[in-house]
Amino acid sequence: MLHADNARNRLIGIAIVCFATFCFSLLDGTAKWLIQASAVVQIVWLRFVLQTVISMAVMAPIHGRRMWRTRAPRLQALRALLLGTMTGLNFLALKYLQLAETASIMFVAPLLVALAGWLFLSERLDTGRWLAIAAGFVGVLVILQPGASAFHWAMLLSLSVAVMITAFSLLSRKLAAIDNPATTQLLSGLGAVVLLAPAAWWVWQPLPDLDHWLALIGASSAAALGHYLLALSFRYAPASTLAPFQYLQILYMIAIGYWLFGDLPGRNVVLGAAIVIGSGLYLLALETRVRQQSEPKAATGR
Repeated sequence: MLHADNARNRLIGIAIVCFATFCFSLLDGTAKWLIQASAVVQIVWLRFVLQTVISMAVMAPIHGRRMWRTRAPRLQALRALLLGTMTGLNFLALKYLQLAETASIMFVAPLLVALAGWLFLSERLDTGRWLAIAAGFVGVLVILQPGASAFHWAMLLSLSVAVMITAFSLLSRKLAAIDNPATTQLLSGLGAVVLLAPAAWWVWQPLPDLDHWLALIGASSAAALGHYLLALSFRYAPASTLAPFQYLQILYMIAIGYWLFGDLPGRNVVLGAAIVIGSGLYLLALETRVRQQSEPKAATGR
């Protein structure tokens, strides 16, 4: 069930999605390290297996059998297909590109999500939100600097993921009004497990040591939490409101890339990230101002 579309609920949704994107950044950083020692499809499959087990262990005592009940099985199956496919393509791109590069390319997605929400879900985009989204897109272009560096075919994978994220986000928004977030979390992960199982077993090889298993468990835990929070955030705010705040993942990815791999971002990345983050903060200021203006009216009953 969706919450009322008001300033307070939008701010809650924004806070939730910011933490969700941090979880996804941890997942990508760990995945880039893991795939250096194992096949991509095996890591993706194990990540979904562990995510499903963790989801069941944590949420089953809370939700019980309700976790397995869905009013939209076909939509849940489509979401699982999208999730498994775009995760596999993203991990494969991470094998060849830096974290900041993949994040920058895929962050065409929030712009596409906002536009699609306006076109297909009748979500309102006022002038301030249009400006914030446009500024965020300009920041992504500053980071990419099209034509200024050698093109790598893996960039096409990230672009493909961006398109899939658009459909995935809109589908998540639709399911948020139908099913419990815990149900969406569980069924999407389980569907990806089934989808990827044959390929994973075909290339199977043992992980090198305990450190790799611990990293995999940590990444899967972050993924489970991130996807639950993402589904939950759509209950509080529309896609067009949440989209600009997912740009924060660029900052997270830069920090994790430096911490794990010593990747130092260039000046264009720093400038672009500043523009992207600034657009998100500007949108947050808009939401805060709307909330402050609406609260007195609510208090006086006008």
